[in-house]
Amino acid sequence: MPDVKLNLVVAMCNNRGIGINGQLPWRLRGDMNFFKKITSETKDPDKKNAVIMGRKTWFSIPEKFRPLANRINVVLSREMKDSPDGAHISRSLEDALSLLSTPPLSDKVESLFVIGGSAIYEMALKSPQCHRIYLTRVMADFECDTFLPDFAQDKFAMVRDPSVSSDMQTEKDINYQFEVYEKVD
Repeated sequence: MPDVKLNLVVAMCNNRGIGINGQLPWRLRGDMNFFKKITSETKDPDKKNAVIMGRKTWFSIPEKFRPLANRINVVLSREMKDSPDGAHISRSLEDALSLLSTPPLSDKVESLFVIGGSAIYEMALKSPQCHRIYLTRVMADFECDTFLPDFAQDKFAMVRDPSVSSDMQTEKDINYQFEVYEKVD
């Protein structure tokens, strides 16, 4: 598994909030499009990206959008007995990485993305496989009950990714910006 690179995709507001009552605290079409683009697009047309999420994140996705299209969906849960339709189930992040890095899935997967929730982000940030954080910085205050764990600024450096706009975005009077951080070895 040393070759496996784990990426996080997350949007957070000023107080590091990422959710409230199992939902996003904001509705930003540009952020949703960014999420879809980052987690769906591959260089190899014969491969797909994998999205790894916790059980609560899976159930927060409207049923008509589950599983997330054109991606291999993996749900982390110790409680679910059966795999949800169109998704794989793993008991831990390590199990998910093992599942995705061995055949037959390893032959189909291009990139791995952790998409939530907070506990899964925390595990991913501690993982030696953690590589990049694709962060939407929402420059506003929202009431939240779920937060992004702090990541050590000395362990991650902001990088320029030509496929990610660094321009300030504004939607519904909310400013936000896409940032990419890469783990420093």
